[in-house]
Amino acid sequence: MSTSPSSQKPLIGAGLLAALAASLCCITPLLAVLGGLSGVASTFAWLDPLRPYSVALTVVALGVAWYQQFKPAPAADACGCAVDAKPSLMQSKGFLGAVTVLAALLLGFPYYGARFYPTPAAPVVVAMDEAVPVWQTANFRIGGMTCDACAKHVEHAVQQVPGVQAVTVSYDQGTAQVRFNAAKSPAAQVAQAITGTGYTVLATN
Repeated sequence: MSTSPSSQKPLIGAGLLAALAASLCCITPLLAVLGGLSGVASTFAWLDPLRPYSVALTVVALGVAWYQQFKPAPAADACGCAVDAKPSLMQSKGFLGAVTVLAALLLGFPYYGARFYPTPAAPVVVAMDEAVPVWQTANFRIGGMTCDACAKHVEHAVQQVPGVQAVTVSYDQGTAQVRFNAAKSPAAQVAQAITGTGYTVLATN
């Protein structure tokens, strides 16, 4: 094989790092929910505008690596010595294939990552001796969400607020519609739950 480990490693490393950068803004919210660190969810939201470039870099880096794998290998090197036909692990097609699959999973995470969020708890039934519920519906404009994983994170946080009955969050519209019992939690408390995830409440109506 004509490809040396020194030329293969940078391509593999660049491809993996670019794939991770392309999805980090959506991986972080899930890790924040699972780890109980809601405030760090939007830490890497600034990477979202760079996602197309990260995807392109991943494709180019791994594409060149695959080209090097399949291009004809010389029978002998410059000194006329025989070339070792057995590639190292870093040079093998199997290793590059595994890296390519991992990169593809990272790039696709924004499209399937929302499925890993915990199932929301069932609404709590109001007992007869409790105060009469005051149901309200509020719409929040939210800044900083970049994918379905971000929306799921906001949804999960709002569902923890006492008195919340239903939550619908849309990352592409940047909105959250919440139906809640104002006798238990005012709209300001719902907004506080949203900002606690690291995103910004731009407006409420």
